Amino acid sequence: MSENTTEVVVGAGVLAIAAAFLIYAAQMSGIGSGTGGYPLFASFRSAEGVNVGTDVRLAGVKVGTVTGISLDPTTFRARTDFTLRDGIDVPDDSQAIISSEGLLGGNYVEIMPGGSTFNYAAGDEILDTQGSVSLITLLLKFVAGSGDSSSQ
Repeated sequence: MSENTTEVVVGAGVLAIAAAFLIYAAQMSGIGSGTGGYPLFASFRSAEGVNVGTDVRLAGVKVGTVTGISLDPTTFRARTDFTLRDGIDVPDDSQAIISSEGLLGGNYVEIMPGGSTFNYAAGDEILDTQGSVSLITLLLKFVAGSGDSSSQ
């Protein structure tokens, strides 16, 4: 009988740890947070590395998330929809940039605020954008460019 009791206690412990992990994961990902916000969108030449759920940051602080990515068939640009938290007013001359967290890190959308006294309203498009830069393309340019300089 003590062997069954031990199995039940260990099983209950495993279930408790799994439940705690799921609660922690839901809190970290923002699932069910119910926070309001307002939508904006931007069109990028390349949205490589950005997916639904990617962070939108302002001064390094998460202020929103990407809610959708689609291809605009007329301009062939990546339309990126995102939601910013209520209370975060972005000047209408701000820039949206796809930045990297580091050499091996993921990408995120960074808002570089401008100096305008007017702010974007819900549903507006950020016109000044800079797409993601491919590390492979940069390395190829560096390698190809290093042989072009002549010795002095």
